[in-house]
Amino acid sequence: MADLLTGSILTVVLGLVAVFWFLVWKNSGRRKIEIIDPTTNSTATTTVYDGECRSKDGDDDVDIIVVGAGVAGAALAHTLGKERRRVKVIERDLTEPDRIVGELLQPGGYLKLQELGLEDCVEKIDAQRVFGYALFKDGKSTRLSYPLEKFHSDVSGRSFHNGRFIQRMREKAASLPNVKLEQGTVTSLLEENGTIRGVQYKTKSGEEMKAYAPLTVVCDGCFSNLRRTLCDPKVEVPSCFVGLVLENCQLPHENHGHVILADPSPILFYPISSTEVRCLVDVPGQKVPSISNGEMAKYLKSVVAPQVPPEIKDAFIAAVDNGNIRTMPNRSMPAAPHPTPGALLMGDAFNMRHPLTGGGMTVALSDIVVLRDLLKPLRDLNDAPTLCRYLESFYTLRKPVASTINTLAGALYKVFCASPDQARKEMREACFDYLSLGGVFSEGPVSLLSGLNPRPLSLVCHFFAVAIFGVGRLLLPFPSPKRIWIGARLISGASAIIFPIIKAEGVRQMFFPATVPAYYRSPPEVRL
Repeated sequence: MADLLTGSILTVVLGLVAVFWFLVWKNSGRRKIEIIDPTTNSTATTTVYDGECRSKDGDDDVDIIVVGAGVAGAALAHTLGKERRRVKVIERDLTEPDRIVGELLQPGGYLKLQELGLEDCVEKIDAQRVFGYALFKDGKSTRLSYPLEKFHSDVSGRSFHNGRFIQRMREKAASLPNVKLEQGTVTSLLEENGTIRGVQYKTKSGEEMKAYAPLTVVCDGCFSNLRRTLCDPKVEVPSCFVGLVLENCQLPHENHGHVILADPSPILFYPISSTEVRCLVDVPGQKVPSISNGEMAKYLKSVVAPQVPPEIKDAFIAAVDNGNIRTMPNRSMPAAPHPTPGALLMGDAFNMRHPLTGGGMTVALSDIVVLRDLLKPLRDLNDAPTLCRYLESFYTLRKPVASTINTLAGALYKVFCASPDQARKEMREACFDYLSLGGVFSEGPVSLLSGLNPRPLSLVCHFFAVAIFGVGRLLLPFPSPKRIWIGARLISGASAIIFPIIKAEGVRQMFFPATVPAYYRSPPEVRL
């Protein structure tokens, strides 16, 4: 009887243990995932299992998800793929883009392209070499050449059709076996306890899918619908570009960008193929004349055409008559990230500046080099909080290039715009004459603009040298009270232009990056 009782008790105990471990096994992989809707900032909760932490379409595990395959996204995917990361790229539209900006790559950007092994992406797209700028004002002109003497003969700026360039980079990324490009629209980020675990997206056929990875990099461009959960977006629209294509015309200075200091704001011309020249007319404010009722054509012919160099005036009017006129808002947004475990912003989704100086692609490619070097020593990306703390150094390390180009773009645009204010007029005239002096007076600013000398302090020195040069012209040969007053207002106006831009960029990160603790972050220990 005792043996029977003992056996019964043992059977019950073993049964209870079996039930306990079954329940543990069943629930151990269950997790709550919050889905963030960026349009409403609302969240919804869903349950997933550890076995689902991969793309539902049956892909192998992914190391990094890249949202967007524009310049930043495609270049990043190829770069990470070369580092043997498993990359999934989700792009809204994989057909060739057709844009009127993102067509000029500065020499500094071309050097970054070489560093990433993507220099052949400017081949076979009829890209044109650019060696500097020609500046026009009130019938006068000056030529500003890039200081390329110390570089290989292949180094220069490049101008091209934006869509052709992007398609070449997408093809290059897709050629790697560990990089997969998929067409789909990312609708939200998947969050778990404050950490981004992946994305939810709609496929081309409209099917709702989820993809998971230790790190999600959002590169979905200037119209990003995901950025507001990862940064503090303060987007400004100071002006709009009106885009035209001039066909079979010769620019006054071959292989140079042309900037006309027109009234009310600058006009740009640069080649985008062997037979086409892009014209971008800046229109201040957020409203432009209507294209549909003919107001735009009338504006371009009556206000803009008289200020165009005579060598290309007929081609400009012919382009207006052709009717293929397009517009695009010029956006500016300083980088103000919210470091978030599991996610990172890059490209125009993260940081924008006025496109007058053509620096956007240079900043994006430079950021990719910084991120690549930070991720290189890491093998395990799964510790999201530790990775997030480590990647905070990215925001400081990118500053020399990004802040120099951002500040110069914003400051130059304000200086180059016409103004009824006498002090602003003097600043504009002083800037043109300062650059016309040649030597260090032109090489310094042009090396900053081109991304070849990313030094914020040098930028500030040149900017105030222009202001002091303008004051000197006012006071010589004989100062008068009126001229002294205009000179004082000129200095005050120059300060009012550049200091708010520097403040938005971050004084400490811009000029004293070594004092930022994140600057010294070392890689997390590699787990074998």
